[in-house]
Amino acid sequence: MSKLPEDPLIAGIVNRIRSAQFDRRQLLRGAGLGAAMLGAGSLAACAGKSGPGDGSGGTVRWANWTYYLDYDEDKGVWPTLDDFMEQTNITVEYFEDIDDNKTFIAKIKDQLKLGQDTGYDVFVPSDTQIVRLLEQKQLREFDRSLLPNVEAQMIDMVKHASYDPDRQWSIPYQAGMTGLVYNTKLYPKGIKEVSDLWAPDLKGKVNLLTEQDDTLGLIMLEQGVDIAGDWGDKEFDAALEVVKKQLASGQVFNVKGNSYVQDLQTEDVVAGMCWSGDIAILNEEAGEEIWKFVVPESGASVFIDSFSMPKATKSFKQVHELIDYYYEPEVAARVAEYVQYVTPVAGAREAMQKLNPELADNPLVFPDEDMSKRIFDMRSLTAQEDNRYAQAFQKVLGN
Repeated sequence: MSKLPEDPLIAGIVNRIRSAQFDRRQLLRGAGLGAAMLGAGSLAACAGKSGPGDGSGGTVRWANWTYYLDYDEDKGVWPTLDDFMEQTNITVEYFEDIDDNKTFIAKIKDQLKLGQDTGYDVFVPSDTQIVRLLEQKQLREFDRSLLPNVEAQMIDMVKHASYDPDRQWSIPYQAGMTGLVYNTKLYPKGIKEVSDLWAPDLKGKVNLLTEQDDTLGLIMLEQGVDIAGDWGDKEFDAALEVVKKQLASGQVFNVKGNSYVQDLQTEDVVAGMCWSGDIAILNEEAGEEIWKFVVPESGASVFIDSFSMPKATKSFKQVHELIDYYYEPEVAARVAEYVQYVTPVAGAREAMQKLNPELADNPLVFPDEDMSKRIFDMRSLTAQEDNRYAQAFQKVLGN
């Protein structure tokens, strides 16, 4: 199987990514923001034109996943974003509009197809979605000469993608792992594999993820499939049959995107599938390890969320300034401290040692060698496969 590099620094990056992913979901607890995010097509939060700086440097409209950027709940601001606006006089309208890849892209698919303004200058979908956008020629190429920090700091683990070998169309923002979680207080015996979720005493208390690659990837790994290799319809159908069976039996409580953490918090879900960063944040908020993140013995899958520009981007230069700013090691460390996902910035771990030494040594943020050996990268699907598999998955989900 195609494994992540075992270099300690790269392993640390992977761990941070997953931590960051969790943090973006933690904010779901916020009274106003959580409710806003759940509204279909709503803007969960926007930094708007009231931020620092005079706006003379232009405007960038940035769509991101919910709770995927450092946030000061007391002041109601994104500190690193405010610093950027103050330094550059570029106004950033920040939208927490991504709950899952397909629903986000579905909202702007017509504008993308016609090359019209989508309402965003830059967004951060997962690489699995960027493949499709590139195939349809709906993205604008980056000018890497305007990204000196990216050139100097991007870690090897994310430097190359099969669909974008030199990262000309996608600049990694965060990475993470899809694994398992259980409530240590309500289910102390724990889980080690996906099949443990089907135990009778967990009936109606299990969640799955709406991201097809993530949910089926974990099941396929347990079934012995090399998810980075030459698998096809037979392997997909076998994994899908598991989902179908468990949904029909009532074993699964819900299938959700970002908002699955709410079900963990309300204890409607006791165990299930998750994104690594979310669990780190939940436990940090609780002040103890209530929820345990598990890398299955058969393996977990890695994901990368990347900055991308739609063709009609209005603020080309400003987008580059924004991205390069987030590749400054100190800035990347501040974001990682909050979101606790794997950061793509090489110098961020050293910066984290100064900012938060305990987090720099946290194995949930910087995976150890054993964990790194069990992290795998799902191969990219062809357009035909993606369409056929997506329809089959949605049909099983009742959509």
